[in-house]
Amino acid sequence: MAYARRTGGPTVPPDTPRPDGPLIWAHAIDSARADTLIDLSHRLALQRPDLHMILTGSEPAPPRLKPGKSVIWQDMPDDTGPAAEVFMDHWRPDICLWTGGDLKPALLVTAANRDIPLYLVDADEACLDRPAWRWFPDLPRAVLSRFVEIHARSDAAARLLRRLGAPSGILRVTGPFQEGALSLPFDASDREEMARILRGRPVWLAAMVQTGELDTVLEAHEKLSRVAHRSLLMLVPDNLADSHAFAQHLTDTGWRYVTWSEGEMPGEATQVVLADTRGEMGLWYRLATVTFMGSSLLSGHHGRDPNEPAAHGSAIIHGPNVTRYADRYARYTDAGAARLVRDAATLSDMVQALMPPDRSAVMAQAAWDVASKGAAVTDRIVDMLLDRLDRQAAAR
Repeated sequence: MAYARRTGGPTVPPDTPRPDGPLIWAHAIDSARADTLIDLSHRLALQRPDLHMILTGSEPAPPRLKPGKSVIWQDMPDDTGPAAEVFMDHWRPDICLWTGGDLKPALLVTAANRDIPLYLVDADEACLDRPAWRWFPDLPRAVLSRFVEIHARSDAAARLLRRLGAPSGILRVTGPFQEGALSLPFDASDREEMARILRGRPVWLAAMVQTGELDTVLEAHEKLSRVAHRSLLMLVPDNLADSHAFAQHLTDTGWRYVTWSEGEMPGEATQVVLADTRGEMGLWYRLATVTFMGSSLLSGHHGRDPNEPAAHGSAIIHGPNVTRYADRYARYTDAGAARLVRDAATLSDMVQALMPPDRSAVMAQAAWDVASKGAAVTDRIVDMLLDRLDRQAAAR
């Protein structure tokens, strides 16, 4: 620390002004954790609209990060005394939430010296050990002792933390910190009526579909209908401004469809429900046993969030272009909860294969297991942070 205080050149304060209200400084050592922290900020903002998060990372800003929201991206300062002092003077964070490992002693100790509570979550064995620490054996112990709580990702990570000197009283194993799925609202009366109307019919959902994907989705539905003639497609445009074009295309190509915004309910002969409103995704996910997540077949759209169908008991199908949510799709794929398709033929075959309730139920349960595990850890962290902020506010 004495060396860190003497090193580093002149440091310029950040350009972005500090927002009013409470501020959490969160650090992500990789893009997956940055993605999870963005989701965490949204959860926190639901309960504390005045709360902001300053997010630093060891990698570039994640593509999901949108300007003007509650999360402010800040390049990570050098781990030196002068840089740490400038960073703390500018942002004045109320809490520091550090994820993974790769601890930065100068930054963390400077924050602790200013009575900023430090929390280490998702501590990972692979990210904790640093070769340089062999020359400073007391350093990890000194840094880890400054944390209020340490949440280890696994038993192996907890053992390493103990060897590095983490106090047992603040250390617990909580499992991986990953974004969890939130259940979306829905109208219970619509759910009951639609379930009655659709009883016995194979139903699948194409969600967040781009205009360039429409022909592929409809071709897949046509192939499916030859095998299961009562099958019903619920079609949700990604951009509601495209709804009229979707309707015109359905008319031109001879599909029997109803338009949800016009108050129409599907009949026995209906082949497609054009779900052209926002706020009903919770309903559509609950009615469909299989969901194709659109904006994923064509490049440039980066996919849509698989946590949504996972939270509602729907098996997940997606195309290859899901870079915005790549880590999430990888987790669901590894758990057997998601399947990749590339064209109308593979989409039709996959939907047909998953239509039997026993097959879709296996995938849906696997998706729920992944989603709920992440939600439990996130809930714990949300409660921890809000409790600390409430205590700080009461002490002022």
